[in-house]
Amino acid sequence: MLSIVVFFSVVQAAQASYAVIDADTGRLLEGSSPHDRMPIASLTKIWTALIAIENSNLDDDVSITQRATLSEGSSIYLKAGEKVTVETLLYGLMLRSGNDAAYALAEHAGGSVDGFVDLMNEKADLYGLNQTDFTNPSGLHNEIHLSSAYDTAQMLRIALQNENFKRIASTINYKNPSTGVTWQNKHRLIREQVGAVAGKTGFTKVAGRTLATYFEQGQKKVVVVTLNESNDWQVHKELADKIFENYEYVTVVDKGKYKATENKAVELTKPITLLLNEEEEKEVQNVLHLSRKQQEFGIWHVFLNNESIFAQRVDVVKD
Repeated sequence: MLSIVVFFSVVQAAQASYAVIDADTGRLLEGSSPHDRMPIASLTKIWTALIAIENSNLDDDVSITQRATLSEGSSIYLKAGEKVTVETLLYGLMLRSGNDAAYALAEHAGGSVDGFVDLMNEKADLYGLNQTDFTNPSGLHNEIHLSSAYDTAQMLRIALQNENFKRIASTINYKNPSTGVTWQNKHRLIREQVGAVAGKTGFTKVAGRTLATYFEQGQKKVVVVTLNESNDWQVHKELADKIFENYEYVTVVDKGKYKATENKAVELTKPITLLLNEEEEKEVQNVLHLSRKQQEFGIWHVFLNNESIFAQRVDVVKD
């Protein structure tokens, strides 16, 4: 008698993870499994937008290919053969999460989709995003297309340093000049104007809901990223409010000249001010590193719990 054994594989759903970082310094302020490698879905498009901006001109006309129009998932309904500017495609990418826009931008800016993905990974390596690997420009699921909440928060922080990216990612409504159709930003918190300035939404069945948000309150600026969090709108507001309530900007060292050795000093041209909570304020330490070989400058570190949370080059001057 033939005996058949059937094996069932049980896939355990990934736990939610999140990271909150200081948008100025990139320091992790709070997180839960912030470095776990997970699928990030369309948060990928943050990096896609930045790479496209850096490798093309906003007014370039992009000839839409058949391959781009056949992209799976969310779409801005591009048609093969039409010409659309890079800028319009970027709005379709960031506001409506168009996968067809992602592939059209990749083909234009990278010469090919594979060439563009190489640019994405090279830039990620350059910035030390060690938990991040890209296989496509849209965020469609692939077993090795992974990042972490922390890395993704850094992606948004880095991208926001580009003024064109910030303008596009913070837009609520954009009217497509060729079709007259108005696109509304899918990011609800940006539309509600509750301190959320820019960000990106994402979803796949495997990744669950993913969300990245840049918040401002006065001078305080934070980036919040959640992965596989079903209640992401509320969680983002709560995390941002918690940081804004419990953290303040603290001057950890004033500008001026500081004696380093018997005949040398270093000079800070401006004070070092960091976002800290009350406990951290008591624990921070200033440490100056001088190299015996390099005589012209040193590195001023601010340490917290034996970890450098800020580093700045300072000039060496005669005491």
